[in-house]
Amino acid sequence: MQKINLFIIKLKTSYTNFIQTMICIASIFKREYLLTFRNFYDILMVLIFFLLGVLIFVFAIGPDKKIYSQIGIGLIWTLLLFSSNLSIKKFYQDDFEDGSTILFYISGISFEIIVIIKIVTNWLFFQSPFLLIIPIACLMLEIEQDKIPLLLLTFAIGSLILTSLSSISNSMNLLNDKNIVIGSVIVMLFSIPIIIFSVAIVEAQVDLIKAQIKILLGILMIFLAITPWISAYCIRIALQNK
Repeated sequence: MQKINLFIIKLKTSYTNFIQTMICIASIFKREYLLTFRNFYDILMVLIFFLLGVLIFVFAIGPDKKIYSQIGIGLIWTLLLFSSNLSIKKFYQDDFEDGSTILFYISGISFEIIVIIKIVTNWLFFQSPFLLIIPIACLMLEIEQDKIPLLLLTFAIGSLILTSLSSISNSMNLLNDKNIVIGSVIVMLFSIPIIIFSVAIVEAQVDLIKAQIKILLGILMIFLAITPWISAYCIRIALQNK
């Protein structure tokens, strides 16, 4: 009977802790939402930068469909990479400087969960809007319509990888705030294979598409597995050195 009572007490405690954790996570999501849309012009400027890049290319090259068919997909992915770098410069910096990171941790949420929340919110608020803009860019570059769904699929996968890379690079920037360019360089270097596979999937033959998508998904799974641990480790060291 005593063991049953102890089990019930532990079960109630675990349930209470779970509810408290979920409330804290929901509060952080709400905070990220309010902060993002309070500065909605940041998202708007990133999207405008992307569309202006496409327009400049169109005006520079002129109405040459052959060139568009050859480098249009690569151009879109390159501009997406640059636009992503603009949107994630302060992945953790603001929360680190105003002490929010410590408050999140004190509330009972581990740094790993904080990293996961940041990745999800950053992708939702800064990356997912590109899913609406990419078809417009494809029309401007006269890209074949049957390639647009594949481009959107590769971006949905690749943008999550880019967000994970940005999380790692920006957490490293906390350790070296004198030279924040290093983070952008890291994202650029490691994003090269992502762009290669993503462009290859859109241009590949039908029988090779599934295999290449699986490779891209495999890369995504690797980064989703290692990013919370690496970023959390960097945040811990940065807080100790602060």
